Amino acid sequence: MSSTREESAPVAGAWLHGVVRDVDPTMLAGITGMDGGPVRGVSAAGLVAVVSAAPPDEYGEEPLRHHLEDLAWLERAARAHHGVVEALAQRGAVVPARLATVHSDDSRVALSLVECAAELLATLDRLTGRAEWGVKGYLVPGAVVRAGGSDGPGGVGTAYLRRRRAQLTAREEGQQAASAAADAVHTALGELAVAGRRHAPQDRRLSGAATAMVLNGAYLVDRPALPRFTDLVAALGDRHPGIRLELTGPWPAYSFVAERPQPAHALREPR
Repeated sequence: MSSTREESAPVAGAWLHGVVRDVDPTMLAGITGMDGGPVRGVSAAGLVAVVSAAPPDEYGEEPLRHHLEDLAWLERAARAHHGVVEALAQRGAVVPARLATVHSDDSRVALSLVECAAELLATLDRLTGRAEWGVKGYLVPGAVVRAGGSDGPGGVGTAYLRRRRAQLTAREEGQQAASAAADAVHTALGELAVAGRRHAPQDRRLSGAATAMVLNGAYLVDRPALPRFTDLVAALGDRHPGIRLELTGPWPAYSFVAERPQPAHALREPR
């Protein structure tokens, strides 16, 4: 007698990956979610939320807060989450969810779709036929510091201080020039892209680059305009030899999804 009630009960725990207009359930069966099993779709208001099973003992408020302090766990979770979003983006427009957005059950997921339907539909319209591309700019080794002049009068100590002062001045001027070049690159790319956003430069420990990052830009590009966009990146690299430009993508449009308040039953990763 209790089996019927259990079968009709909502699934407990749902990690939200993203929202799409429609999706083939057989395609979802081939995408691995957070728990190692397939993801599933929750439909409401003409939309489909793609979610993973998120049992409360693993993804409830307290366990999740503990996990988010574990960098190894957080990295694995971020990779799994992005893998699902990327798979969806390869098949069409998707509104990516922020990492660690967990709803208590599927009914709460459906409710959030109903509450945000107008915004989600408008966002999907804006993202259709477009993709996010990243452009990072790094200082070129040797392009910042210039050699000092002759020793001049004043002895060895004075000459050393003069050279050191000249090197510091050159470095500062080089950094200013690189910053101005990054501004010019971002402006030019933003004029061709549908939209552009400039993120804070990544620390070298995160970027893995040998020199400092001066540009960390994201650009929403129409697919037909991509050849012109890539050509422009190359041309801007030639025009500004003091910085090395790196094009990455395509990415799901993380940078162009409006920030929405988190529901009380969802958590957000610490910044």
